[in-house]
Amino acid sequence: MSNILVVGGGGFIGSHMVQMLGRSGHDVRVLDNFSTGYRDAIGGAKLIEGDLGDESLLDELFRQHPVDAVMHFAAHIEVGESVRLPSKYYRNNFVNTLHLLDAMHRNGVRRFIFSSTAAVYGMPQTVPIPEDHPLRPINAYGRSKLAVEEMLADYQVANQLNYATLRYFNAAGADPQARLGERHEPESHLIPLVLQAASGQRESIAIFGQDYPTPDGTCIRDYVHVEDLCAAHELALQRLLKDEPGGIYNLGNGQGFSVREVIDVVREVTGRHFAVVEADRRAGDPARLVADSSKAMRELGWNPRFADLHSMVAHAWAWEQKQVAAAG
Repeated sequence: MSNILVVGGGGFIGSHMVQMLGRSGHDVRVLDNFSTGYRDAIGGAKLIEGDLGDESLLDELFRQHPVDAVMHFAAHIEVGESVRLPSKYYRNNFVNTLHLLDAMHRNGVRRFIFSSTAAVYGMPQTVPIPEDHPLRPINAYGRSKLAVEEMLADYQVANQLNYATLRYFNAAGADPQARLGERHEPESHLIPLVLQAASGQRESIAIFGQDYPTPDGTCIRDYVHVEDLCAAHELALQRLLKDEPGGIYNLGNGQGFSVREVIDVVREVTGRHFAVVEADRRAGDPARLVADSSKAMRELGWNPRFADLHSMVAHAWAWEQKQVAAAG
């Protein structure tokens, strides 16, 4: 059993990670300010409520509790908001991560798993995208994540930090038993938005652009189930706990699904019909974003269990129905 600190454990991916670590027998502590996460999502994990910007809190935490590794999920993630409010993204995603890494160094904690993003690649030059693709993010969200990636490389040299960076593509799905799921306010991810249309929580779903160079004219994205994301984190954690070197890994299915395919699968899974509105393209939307995840499969032994879109949608639909029922 190891002592794991999960920063941002009340959020979508963080809460699923907390649940998985608990099942594996780890002693899990969560640090979260619940600005976007939920207290009821952390289950029986021990909670330290607070902010990454509070350096005295971080030092107290590391002094009072043994920590073998830190997993960091406490980022702001909304691309559009990052364009409007870049300071919010650099302050939380970069500056607060700097505080965390410095507190770890002061207290002798040297294992770190970082949740990064495919947004560090920017507009893809090749698809599927490998880890050595040029890093040219086009928004403050992607640039704030890339800044952390560069900082981690420097801290590895200077402070003997052993870290793994996991670049997500499109996180999707929910806990298969519907105990956890997505609760973003506001929601911006396609699958839960379409499910909200299916459940009657929104009037319609929009397709932004129908003339992309794809088989059906709509954008293609690589969706990866949240349970599979967490499994990759656990495999990376195992490497770090054995003091084996970390690395940088894409996490995606290696196959893409178009917006129309997502809508069709939602209709199939839910048996519901809902309005679909065709709208203009959004600026900066590439036609295809698909990961080359062969490195994670080869080096971590990662093998996604829920690679099919039907499973992702079915699990997310069970969670959506639970949320609708709870709301009355």
